[in-house]
Amino acid sequence: MSENCNQNCSSCSEHCVERDEKQSDLSEKPHELSSIKKVIGIVSGKGGVGKSLVTSMLAVTMNRMGYHTAILDADITGPSIPKAFGIREKASGSDIGLFPVKTKTGIDIMSINLLLENDTDPVVWRGPIIGNMVKQFWTDVIWSNVDFMFIDMPPGTGDVPLTVFQSIAVDGILVVTSPQELVSMIVSKAVKMAEMMKIPIIGLVENMSYFKCPDNGRDYQIFGESHIDEIANKHRLKVLAKLPIDPKISAACDKGMIELFDGNWLEPAAKTLENVEGK
Repeated sequence: MSENCNQNCSSCSEHCVERDEKQSDLSEKPHELSSIKKVIGIVSGKGGVGKSLVTSMLAVTMNRMGYHTAILDADITGPSIPKAFGIREKASGSDIGLFPVKTKTGIDIMSINLLLENDTDPVVWRGPIIGNMVKQFWTDVIWSNVDFMFIDMPPGTGDVPLTVFQSIAVDGILVVTSPQELVSMIVSKAVKMAEMMKIPIIGLVENMSYFKCPDNGRDYQIFGESHIDEIANKHRLKVLAKLPIDPKISAACDKGMIELFDGNWLEPAAKTLENVEGK
C-alpha cells in the first residue's frame, strides 16, 4: 500500500495486495436475518427453452419432498415466475428489509413484478441498474429458513449472470436446453462461462424433449433428434431430466397453478440436488 493511499481503489493505478483483494472479491452477503442453505442457479444460453418452467417445477418438486424452497427471479426484464404461481399480491417491507411473497404451498418468491404497480409495466433499464436490482433481491430481502433457493436467470452470458456469479454464493447451476442442434453451441457457451467463474455445473435438463401421443402412447420428437447426450458426454456432465411437451403443463402455468402439475420427471434432478454441498 502506498504511503499516500486514500483507500479509493477506483482512482488508483498502483497494484497492491489490498487493491487486488478488493477487486477480486465482489461477493455480497445476504440480509443479516436471512438463512439460506443452498443456492442453485438455473441458466440457459438462449431464450425460449423453458428455463423459468424448470425453475418453477424444481422448486415445487423439492417442496413436495419436504424442503423449504424459494425462487429469486433474476430475469428482471422478462419475469414470469409470479404468473406461473398465480401470485397477484405485492411484496411488502419494513425498515429492516423486504419480505418475499409466499405461494399457496409455502414457496418464497421475489420478482420485480411483485414490486411494480402493474404486471405489464415494462422495465426499461440499462444493465448496471438491472444487476443492482438482482443484488438487492439477495441483500435486502429477508429469506427465512430456506433449504434450497433457485435463481431464475435471464438467458445468455451477459450482465445479470455475471453479477449473480460474482456477488452471490451459488453452490451450482443447472443448464436448461432444448433438442435443436443449434443448442449445442449455446450450451457450450453457458458451460464455459460457469467454468470460467468456477461455478460447479450440476447437470443438464432438456425441455420439450418429446411428445407422448395420448392415442397410441408413442413418443414423438417434435423438434428433431435430441443431442443432449452428446453435449453431456462432450462436457462430462449428467443429463438429469428430459421433460416432455405436455399441454397440461402449459395450461397450469397460464392458470397460475404450476404447484398442481402432475409428473415426476424432475425427481432424479431433485435427488441429485440433495447431495450438492452448500458453501
